[in-house]
Order: sequence, then structure tokens, then C-alpha cells
Amino acid sequence: MLNIVAIVGRPNVGKSTFFNRLIESRSAITDPTAGTTRDRRYGEAEWNGKHFVVVDTGGYVQGSEDVFEAEIRKQVKLAIDEADSILFLVDIQHGITGMDQAVADMLRKAKKPVFLVANKVDSNDKEVYAAEFYSFGLGEVHCISAQSGAGTGDLLDEVVKGFAKPTEEIPDDRPKIAIVGKPNVGKSSLVNTLLGVERNIVTPVAGTTRDNVNTRFTGYGFDVTLLDTAGIRRKSKVDEDIEFYSVLRSVRAIEESDVCMLLIDAQDGIQHQDQHIFSMIEKGGKGIVVVVNKWGLLEKDTGTAKVYEEEVRRKLAPFNDLPIVFTSVTEKQRIHKALELAMMVYANRAKRITTSKLNDVMLPEIERLPPPMYKGKSVHIKYVTQLPGVVPAFAFFCNLPQYVKESYTRFLENKLRENFDFHGVPIRVFFRKK
Repeated sequence: MLNIVAIVGRPNVGKSTFFNRLIESRSAITDPTAGTTRDRRYGEAEWNGKHFVVVDTGGYVQGSEDVFEAEIRKQVKLAIDEADSILFLVDIQHGITGMDQAVADMLRKAKKPVFLVANKVDSNDKEVYAAEFYSFGLGEVHCISAQSGAGTGDLLDEVVKGFAKPTEEIPDDRPKIAIVGKPNVGKSSLVNTLLGVERNIVTPVAGTTRDNVNTRFTGYGFDVTLLDTAGIRRKSKVDEDIEFYSVLRSVRAIEESDVCMLLIDAQDGIQHQDQHIFSMIEKGGKGIVVVVNKWGLLEKDTGTAKVYEEEVRRKLAPFNDLPIVFTSVTEKQRIHKALELAMMVYANRAKRITTSKLNDVMLPEIERLPPPMYKGKSVHIKYVTQLPGVVPAFAFFCNLPQYVKESYTRFLENKLRENFDFHGVPIRVFFRKK
């Protein structure tokens, strides 16, 4: 377990900019709008050969009527509780505010190493303004510019000096499961229920989650990384710049994942936007599990699930060889079943079939139903092999690859699925000249 360093402070002091600098990535959304970061975000950083986890938190606010502010305060407190060290960011341009004072009061009670960091010191003549922050009684004031990186090296020297936990790099080779879907279908609630803690903010407001939130889950025999994502909306519905970047983060989470759990609302059914997300997952070659959430809210009889499943598969055709599970996150119904199915799909995606076995099975199928003639010419497939790569792909070697029709490609894909079980996994079929 690596050391955890939490970045806390009031809104708009540069926490996410500093987070991005520490993890050497533009992972967190940065925007002048106060409250842009809502959930805690995790990333791995390294300094002088020492690796540690950085936690970015939402800006701490008191006295606001914003529905998110109470939740953000809770997230800050949780981050402080789990952190080994805390970086308290203040803005040297604005000096001490009442909200800064409230955060300082919390940190004095934390009984953990606190580093007071004055941000936006982009020239030496501004360092004199840092003196007032000594009144917090939190020790030395470290002057930095998160934007340019000035002063961060000296600060990190002090931070890593006090690390008590191991600092070696731990490669993340765990299965990465992205939880995706439209806004407000229960993605963050699913993560929270699995973890048994309120890791992510949950409100009835669509679009609560803006950044991707990566969480390690090790319960019930699982050891996976869960990627909770911002809800994906159609571009015409994306009005704010922040919402636009959230969609990009969700697309990136799909790209980084091994398997995607596509959550749909049982009351809405499969809609155009669900199909669009499904298409992104399929084109990315990721494993797919369709999770029909809020199943308990639907009036049903003994045949409802079967009819519903048939409708889902019809709307997702032609690729509909995938698991569908009906859940109720609030009632904790079948959520572990959904994760079991995701792991099954993960195993299917990693499957490798030997060339000899492929030819023993597929060549008789091709002999029984050869490719149709085209322009009076016959297509003869000689052998097949699986191509290297993370997405299952197969090359069929033949004399006239340009004459193989799409319908026959689909036939071969179906035979591969029938014989080798690629349930939940998009596969690729190519034809190459022998």
C-alpha cells in the first residue's frame, strides 16, 4: 500500500492543476468555475524514486445552498481521514478567507502531517505575501506555482522525506472495468454499494460525476480496478465546457478499460444514446456487460425479463452475443452477479486459440458452407490463425480476399463464437491473400 497524499482547500485555488502536475497528466478537469471537482480523484505520482498516491478533492465550502457543497465537504473529510499526508492549498493572490480558516481548523484536528502550500506564486516578489498564512499555526508556508511548476520540487522533497509506507512502484495489472452509461442511471451508486462506502458523490442531479474516478475493489474474491465515469450525453445536450470535457473523460475511460459495464435505466429501456455508447465500446474492442438497473421500479410478470432481454438484443444487433443482467443497486440485487459476468467476459477477451485447433474446427465449417462465388470466381480459404493483440482477431488466408462478402464474414464470426465462446467480446475477422 503506497503513501496517500491528499490535496485540500477551498474552491478555485488550483488543486486540480497541482494534481495534474504531480501525476504528470491532464487527468483532472480544471476550470475557473468554483466546484468543478466534486469527487475525490486518485492518481499515482513519483518523486526521487518514491511512488505515492495523490488524491484531488472538491473545494471545501461552508454556508452554501448548492446541493453539492455538503457532499463536497464530506468528500474532503473522507480524504483527510484516509491520507497519510495533506497538502493544504491557499491562493496567495486572495490572501486568507473565511473558507481557508475553516479548512485550517479541520486540519489542526487531523493529527497528520500538513503542508501549507501557497499557490500562484509566479514571481519572487509575491513570496512576501505568504507571511500572513503563518497565522494558521500549521508551520512552514511552501510557495509554489502549480501552473509553471515553480517551487514544487522543494515541496515534494519535504513531503516524501516523511513517508513511512513502502514507496516502490506497484504495477496495476488488475482487470479494469469501466462503469459507463447516460447520466443518472446509477453508476456511482453501483461503485459505492460494491465498496460499502460513499466513495463517490451521489445526488439525483444528472451529471454529478464529472471526472473519472478509479477505485480498487478487492471484496468477495475480486481484485479489479473500477472506473466510474461521467454520464455520456449526446453532443447537442452538452452545453457547458465542463460537461464537454466530462464526455471526453468517459470516452477515455472506455479506451483504458478491459471490460465496460453499460448501465441502462430499466424504465427508459435502450435508447439512442445507449446504442451510441454501446457502439463506442464495440469499436474499441472492449468486453461488454449490459446492466439493466432500477429493475425493481418496473411492473413485471414472469415473462417480463425474457421479453425485455429480447428487445435489448434486437436494438443492439448485430453484435448481441453478450450477457445481460437485471439489477437494483439500491436493493443490492445481483450487483455481484454483474461483476462476475464482467470477469467472465474479461477471461473471454484474453482467450487465445491455437492455430491447429482453429483449423481443426473452422475448416470443416468452411467446407460445409464455402464462400459464395463472385464474378464466376471461387474463393478458397486455406487456413486461419489468431492474430496477436488485446482484441481477439482472426486472419483467414485465401486466394481472393477482396471477394469475400460481409454476410460471409458474419457467418465465420458466428461460427467462432459458437465453437470457442467469445460471449461478451467483440471479435475481428480479416481476410488475407495466401
